Amino acid sequence: MEFVYVIKRFDLFDQGFPHGFRRPWEVPLDDWIERIGSRGFFVERRHAEKDSTMKQIIPYCVLMRGDDIFVLRRKERGGESRLFNLHSIGVGGHINPVDGAVDPLRAGLERELEEEMEIDGEYSVQPLGVINDESQPVGSVHFGMVFGIRPKGKVRVRETDQLEGEWVSAEQLSRRVKAERESFESWSALIIDRIQEIVV
Repeated sequence: MEFVYVIKRFDLFDQGFPHGFRRPWEVPLDDWIERIGSRGFFVERRHAEKDSTMKQIIPYCVLMRGDDIFVLRRKERGGESRLFNLHSIGVGGHINPVDGAVDPLRAGLERELEEEMEIDGEYSVQPLGVINDESQPVGSVHFGMVFGIRPKGKVRVRETDQLEGEWVSAEQLSRRVKAERESFESWSALIIDRIQEIVV
């Protein structure tokens, strides 16, 4: 039984629901971060997946090095079956009780990075915005807090049985999404649509 961190939809949003990838100046980002920290709670994931009155909070980390983005492909071994063989620029996942209640967003971010990646040395963390997609069932119950991660050392995939990854230029990524959008996770495709804004 897994418990995940959620917030009631109407405790997060005041009016309407944003769609797509939204940058900090387009949304009340600081207010949302405060609300997530003060109004969030843990609930059984099985229930949360079926209840769109709640939003499961996902720290979604984009690894960047200059104009390059680290792109992952999820293999057909373990993990979320809905994401098999899809490409992603996001490292992240659900926040769990082990992450604590003091700063669950930051703790969940760091744990997910540690579980999926090997990053040599220090890295910087920068809020890039939020991601929300009400157009399909999975997106309707999740809300992504998007962070840019700039590592100073080498980066490697830790779970090589489940993931593979490579650095790809932002320009090449944009071309890939235009040519084969269905091969990317929906959140990743939405971010790549505005990729030139975050690599500068």
